[in-house]
Amino acid sequence: MHALRRLWNDTAGGLPATFWYLWAGLLINRAGAFAMLFLSLYLTDARGASESLAGTVVGAYGAGGAAGVLLGGVLADRWGRRSTLVAAHLATAALMVALAFSRPLLLIAVLSALVGVVHSMPSPAFVAAIVDVVPAQRRSRAFNLQFWAFNLGMAVASLLAGVLAEASFTALFLVDAGATLTAAVLIAWKVPETLRRAAASVDLRPPAESARARRPGLRTALTDRTFLVFVGLTFVLAVLTMQTSTIMPLAMRADGLGPSAYGVVVALGGALIVLGQLFVPRLIDRHRKDVVLAVSTALLAVGFGVLAVADVLGVYLAAAVVWTVGSMLAAPPNAQINADLAPPQLRARYQSVFYLTFPAAAFVAPTLGGVSLQHLGDGHWLIVGGLGLLAALGHLLAGPHRERHVAALRRAAGLEPAPAVDHAPAR
Repeated sequence: MHALRRLWNDTAGGLPATFWYLWAGLLINRAGAFAMLFLSLYLTDARGASESLAGTVVGAYGAGGAAGVLLGGVLADRWGRRSTLVAAHLATAALMVALAFSRPLLLIAVLSALVGVVHSMPSPAFVAAIVDVVPAQRRSRAFNLQFWAFNLGMAVASLLAGVLAEASFTALFLVDAGATLTAAVLIAWKVPETLRRAAASVDLRPPAESARARRPGLRTALTDRTFLVFVGLTFVLAVLTMQTSTIMPLAMRADGLGPSAYGVVVALGGALIVLGQLFVPRLIDRHRKDVVLAVSTALLAVGFGVLAVADVLGVYLAAAVVWTVGSMLAAPPNAQINADLAPPQLRARYQSVFYLTFPAAAFVAPTLGGVSLQHLGDGHWLIVGGLGLLAALGHLLAGPHRERHVAALRRAAGLEPAPAVDHAPAR
């Protein structure tokens, strides 16, 4: 019993009730967000679209996602976290119902782009709300649980989507709408507004950056060099992670391994995250965040680099274990550093810029990766591994300055005492 109590405290203890309602809303949101996973299949099988047209519509959904992240960040800082979350979920539910009964391909394309916008809007608001309500010393646990809920929800969504798609595409969209509406009701009912309006008048930037902070907005995040270095390193991590869904299936096919083998590799990664993510805080809490990120990125680099010599399923599975562990270790400190770097009045805007790395990586990874794999073959994986090792080194080099920057922000906000000054007379 004592061991279980200690495990609970290490993984989920000390978190406020509002966090758990946000967590439940995120889990329901992800578990129900499965219709768009089958969008291309729906367009080709049910609506008679060509593969190229289906790809264009899916691309419109992705472009809408990039716009939605930025819009969600701005609204969450100006309008409020709760209001943004509820509005985005209600709009998503309505658009899903519209998609269920739409027939013209042009209308479906427009609706898909709009779904992309409202699907991405909650991400900055969710994280900003978590930062608002969770004490700093507990945020690593909160972000770890957020990552776990996201992946658990996606695993459930993948299973449900396959069953529903075989039965009825209309049911696929309607059940998605129902789950999204459920999340909206839960958030509206149980989650209070966490945005502190008074914070907007407080200058929390270091003196050298005070002029830039007088007119806070997206421009502040886009010109914050310390933050942008971190975003760039996260972009590399995202490009590495995207290899599993973009380039790895092509490499496995070239090695004579079919879709079922690819499914086993992906399922193994998902199972490891669901089963092991809750134990991550105990592994990383005693270590500096930049060191954890360097180690996790290096694991991703090694995992994908091993694919240069992979030609059987066993090697792919072993490599998947390595890069999945890297992803699991990276999630909490990545989110925590992002929260630490953002001034309270700009939390959601900083989150929106941070989240842009993922649609950007989703574009870069297949576009450049396909060319690289075609012309370099297995050498592609050596390049990916080398890029990851450089990013790991980047975390070690950038970490000390980043920690000083965060300490300066906390001192400016009165959250940390100024460094002691030695007033002893010179000898």
